[in-house]
Amino acid sequence: MPHLEKFAVALIMVAVVAGFLAPRERPGDRASRIQPAAGVARSAPGQAPGQAPPKAPAAAPPKPKPKRAPFNQAKAAAAARAVGANELGEVPILMIHRVMTKAQASLDRTTKELYDEFTGLAKQNYDPVTAAEFVTGKINIPAGKHPVVLTFDDGSITHADFDGAGNPKPDTAVGILQRIARENPGFRPVATFFVNRDPFYGGSKPGIETMRWLTRNGFEIANHTTNHKDLSKMSRDELDKEIGTDEKMIVDAIGRPSITFAFPFGSYSHLDWAQQGDGAGAKWSFTGMFLAGWKPADSPYAKDFDPQRIPRIRDKEKIKEDDCKQYCSTAWFEWLAKNPDKRYTSDGNPATIAFPQDKMIYLAPRYKDWACPY
Repeated sequence: MPHLEKFAVALIMVAVVAGFLAPRERPGDRASRIQPAAGVARSAPGQAPGQAPPKAPAAAPPKPKPKRAPFNQAKAAAAARAVGANELGEVPILMIHRVMTKAQASLDRTTKELYDEFTGLAKQNYDPVTAAEFVTGKINIPAGKHPVVLTFDDGSITHADFDGAGNPKPDTAVGILQRIARENPGFRPVATFFVNRDPFYGGSKPGIETMRWLTRNGFEIANHTTNHKDLSKMSRDELDKEIGTDEKMIVDAIGRPSITFAFPFGSYSHLDWAQQGDGAGAKWSFTGMFLAGWKPADSPYAKDFDPQRIPRIRDKEKIKEDDCKQYCSTAWFEWLAKNPDKRYTSDGNPATIAFPQDKMIYLAPRYKDWACPY
């Protein structure tokens, strides 16, 4: 018995030392081990009695955990206070569909509307980041700026097309973003394109070339399923084919998998199935999953941030339809302007997560070593 007791004590000491030496996580490292939100069942949604259990999702390979850059707490806090930094604030994520010279459907935005809105955002110190940068916590924008995520659904030719010289046409979403960046130095012309089958069909370049051009120029290509069908009505095999076929097309085009995913119609269901899977010749493990229009999103560093249900805002002025007077982009940007303490404001320092002292309760515990309260 004494020998067994000594062996047990030795095992406990090894476990304690291993826990002490384990590397800490930093913002942007959680992509490799993201877990379903609390309360989400691990069993298959809607699985009938006696039905075979779903196949296990492919495990994401572990990623290295880089060390946090050192920072002087007092100096960083003073700099954060000077710009009113709040990196636990809310982030508007816009959901945009076709961009037309003249709108033909309710979800369409005109080129003038988009130009005027994005120019206004630049004047209000908003700086675009991609959906992937947002969900991985890599929001590296200047001090005093506010992140905004511009997402375009369905891979429309009105998002990206090119003239005879190979330049983006000025009436496309990409052309408008580049014009605003020229007119407003410091404004990043980046966005995320959630694509379906045959993206950018009918353009001057094949869709695969357009996706490659966008990726080379800082834009994000991401998964929106192959046929834009409601996932809630699908079996596991059907869902794997629907997501996997789109994912294979993206990987074949740009050489890397999607980091983010947008639910068709915003109809979120089968969350675990959708987040990780293996089908149609592709494997995927999405770090962030996006819904349809609703409200600004929580900071990715906040304890309430849910990477499986990230809300977006419908891009529209204050019309009666779909409660746009309260819940579309114009209304939300007005609300954020009137409530600046609620929105995300960067401290410009990627080594810290800065915020007023009284907001410490909102920080996700795993980011405490990066906290810079003031």
